Amino acid sequence: MHDKRGNLLLFVMIFGSLAFTMIVMGVSSYALFENQASNRKQSRDLSFHIAEAGINYYRWHLAHSPEDYQDGTGVAGPYVHAFEDKNGDVIGYFSLDIDAPLAGTTIVNFRSTGWTIAQPQNTRTIGVRVGYPALTDFSFVENSDMSFSYTTEVHGKIHSNGGIEFNGTTDSILQSAKEIYDPVGGPVNSPGIWGNGGPTTFWDFPVPPKDFNAITTDLAGIRDASDAGGLHFYSSGSEGYHMIFQADGTFKLYTVTKRQKYTDYCKTVYNGYCYSGNVYYDIQNETYDATYTIPANGAIFVEDDIWVEGVVNGHVSVGAGRFPVLESTYQEIYPIGNITLLAKESTNVIGLIAQGDIVYPYNVPNDMVVEAALLSQFKKIYRPYFSNTKNSLTIFGSQISYAGGGVKWGNPVVSGFINTIYIYDGNLRYLVPPGFPVEPTYELISWEEIE
Repeated sequence: MHDKRGNLLLFVMIFGSLAFTMIVMGVSSYALFENQASNRKQSRDLSFHIAEAGINYYRWHLAHSPEDYQDGTGVAGPYVHAFEDKNGDVIGYFSLDIDAPLAGTTIVNFRSTGWTIAQPQNTRTIGVRVGYPALTDFSFVENSDMSFSYTTEVHGKIHSNGGIEFNGTTDSILQSAKEIYDPVGGPVNSPGIWGNGGPTTFWDFPVPPKDFNAITTDLAGIRDASDAGGLHFYSSGSEGYHMIFQADGTFKLYTVTKRQKYTDYCKTVYNGYCYSGNVYYDIQNETYDATYTIPANGAIFVEDDIWVEGVVNGHVSVGAGRFPVLESTYQEIYPIGNITLLAKESTNVIGLIAQGDIVYPYNVPNDMVVEAALLSQFKKIYRPYFSNTKNSLTIFGSQISYAGGGVKWGNPVVSGFINTIYIYDGNLRYLVPPGFPVEPTYELISWEEIE
């Protein structure tokens, strides 16, 4: 008779051993899988930190070599750098891909890809955009006192090295470099910003002044760029030039042969009183010269006065000036008609830079639109005290002037533009018109991991 208990014990031992082996293998496999997953995660995390180190390195490099987009090598990238631990041992690498700014912008795009020696397949990539912020980031930058009327709307930042009387409405910051000042016709010891406008929560004074000696554009740079691929127009031999920009990326050029005379009822101010006089800011006669294409580098320099209007399709600056720089030969710019961009939030940008005044003539549209960045290097941006009024002036862009200015007279308005609307063009923060001043330090625009 066979002993079945021994057979049963054998089966229990065999299957128990198999079960135990499977459990041990399963636990071991799970532990191994978890260890590998942990190592992969650690490697990916370390790859991310290495990529981030590449970003920090190149931002440091740009701070010391602002226009070096080849990582100090002088050749095309990518540029690979070793990454060491605290003991000086190389544990990984990062690779930099750098895109130099497109023509007319200050924006640098670059990417850093990091990986470890242990697991080079586990890479992480970070993309960054940096750029020089421009003074065109402001609706106004002025070196003098400013005054805003009750019929003024401002959408964008304002900075004045003088004081500000603000009676309009705004949705952004007002900055004055003055703690107190004595406004013309106003109370002495007025606060740096005062008036019946608001919201007053946006008022910020005193703040550090802007250095106009440093920020005012050097027109010689635009002149040189106009000689190196741009357009350089010398003296007309007459009254100046009239530019009419076209939607096809060209502009028609006319020579102004005679100016129209009008009376400025406050041409001269003496002891607080206005004295009238004749001014010649309008066109009476002109002759057609030619049609030109906006140059690739966007630089147009004119050694004469300029009347400007039209639809702008391109990235361009028009500079008016003469050298050597003498106050008696400052050249002026006259926005005589609407100046609009073919498309907003695009590469279409125009800057108007005058050594002297930027003046709105007598004959301008009743509802005028100027979509541009305006800069008066040594004078002001204004409209004289003419005998007529216009309904509105809308500026979509920026105004920078050394001596301030103004486009309306009286309360209620008896001359100039009754309603004035100033709107900041966010596109001008980094897509700067050629030759316009920028701040000297790169600013972070965006930071993101690229999958």
